[in-house]
Amino acid sequence: MDPVIIVGAGPVGLALALALARNEVPSVVLDEGAGVCPESPRTVVLGADTAAFLARIGYTRVVSDAARWDAFTIWRRRAEVLRLPLEDEPVLHLAQHRLQRGLRDAATATPLIRLTPRHRVVELTQDLDGVTVRTTSPDGESRWHGSHLVGCDGARSTVRKLLRIRFPGRPAVDRHAVATVRVDLPFPGEARLHREPPWRGDREASARPLPDGLWRLDWRLPPGRPQPAEPVDPHATWPGIVTGDTLLTRVTAALTGWCGELPPHQLLAAADHTYQQRLAGRFRTGRCFLAGDAAHLHGALGMQNLADGLRDADNLAWRLALAWHLPPGGAPAESALLDGYESERRGAVGARLRAVDQTMPLLRPLRGWAQTRRSLISGSFRKHAPLLADGQLGTGRFGGAPAYPATPSGVVVRVPEQRGTGRGTSLTEQLTPTTPGVQVPDLPVVTADGAADTLRARLGTVFLLVLVAPGTTVWSAEHWLGAGLMPRLTELADALPVPTEVLVTDAYPGATPHTVLLIRPDGHLLGTTPGLHPETLHTLTAPLTSDAREKVHIQGRGELSESEGTPPQDRDAGQ
Repeated sequence: MDPVIIVGAGPVGLALALALARNEVPSVVLDEGAGVCPESPRTVVLGADTAAFLARIGYTRVVSDAARWDAFTIWRRRAEVLRLPLEDEPVLHLAQHRLQRGLRDAATATPLIRLTPRHRVVELTQDLDGVTVRTTSPDGESRWHGSHLVGCDGARSTVRKLLRIRFPGRPAVDRHAVATVRVDLPFPGEARLHREPPWRGDREASARPLPDGLWRLDWRLPPGRPQPAEPVDPHATWPGIVTGDTLLTRVTAALTGWCGELPPHQLLAAADHTYQQRLAGRFRTGRCFLAGDAAHLHGALGMQNLADGLRDADNLAWRLALAWHLPPGGAPAESALLDGYESERRGAVGARLRAVDQTMPLLRPLRGWAQTRRSLISGSFRKHAPLLADGQLGTGRFGGAPAYPATPSGVVVRVPEQRGTGRGTSLTEQLTPTTPGVQVPDLPVVTADGAADTLRARLGTVFLLVLVAPGTTVWSAEHWLGAGLMPRLTELADALPVPTEVLVTDAYPGATPHTVLLIRPDGHLLGTTPGLHPETLHTLTAPLTSDAREKVHIQGRGELSESEGTPPQDRDAGQ
């Protein structure tokens, strides 16, 4: 069978290729660039679920390449407003170029992944058998045929334009100047957001630690983008209008304000970013998909668009793998299975954008009477400070792991109602751990051959049947592997219509002994049963492998001209 074509070799595209390779699905990664990952001030904050995803697909350096924060604080003027200890919260912060290099190293060492630099996509067509792509390169034109295609080619996505998918939203929600500085600050290991700092000129500044004595410094800029007074070199170390003396003034003022005097420091890189808020009209057209920046953009209030892009890759990989491995004569309801990606991921990101729309008026920096008036109407800054922390830490409505209680199987069809099931997209932290659709916590487990492991390390390739059996870590595996429910559970795993592995754990939050949990490859709970109920478990997995054939909606031939494809800006992306 043909490989999956992935357009774009950024972190999301490489992560998707690695996740597919773990499922023995080959891929071709078409990269318009030269395959180089230059250093930049862009960074990403990873939560427990995204860090575990990167580790299991092959980026084993994710923890060592990142800085783990001890605390997150919010200051206003000269007073600390909020302090959140993070000793028990795995919040990792790393430079995006280190993430991309680590993923590229892993992809280069994977035989099932073919990295193809300097290939620009100019045309794509699709039919019932697959997708055909025409590219141009320094060596001429090439044609590629694949089973499916995923556009991970960024905010100006060529794939999205060729598919004629609209990308509505707001072009300038927030603007920040960003710098990477080597310096010793008096609060090591602490990420700090400073609203209305005591030094002049800045309305909001933040400092977030990186490994090796580096810090990412951010400054919120006034709305709009004024024209530079003199020509700007596009090849400068920090392109844009925040250059030269303007940037150095901000760095000097912030470091002096935090340290009392200007400490020795080294400015390594800088840029100014305009954060947009956009959501593609569709994430799927026939055999073509969008993921990452090609599908959505957000970043206001410290939100992590890249983290959501990694969740896109995790959600899509197991669906494509299941569809790719099934024989042509016995195809599942591919349309429903693959439509589930758009339903879940577009719904989750859309909920985040709506949350920004609702919250931004409460959190936007104001001064004087405007600030006083807002405090009297909607409450003080101290009351709303935790919302700012959510965006920076990747928690809550701005970044927390999503839950899909309406589609726990991942298929957009009716499934048996279960106790605690909600509707639509929610957040895992707002639901109990036994609610279908939530992201499962990481737990120690024992495999069917008696080996010890963790739950999240077993994700990614198969569905998991987890039996809650107290005492499994106390007694030797030889005493219980062939006793109780285990033999029948193993038989059931072999009989289910999807590849399934049996695991055992001592305890699971909210679950009674002998509860059986069925977990999707991306870590979302499909359902639970009190004891072994084969009929229920078969019913839960049946939508994944029903006999309905896919009806592919073909967009037709796409020809891209140089002037085509300006995304519409006529309505809000969060609606």
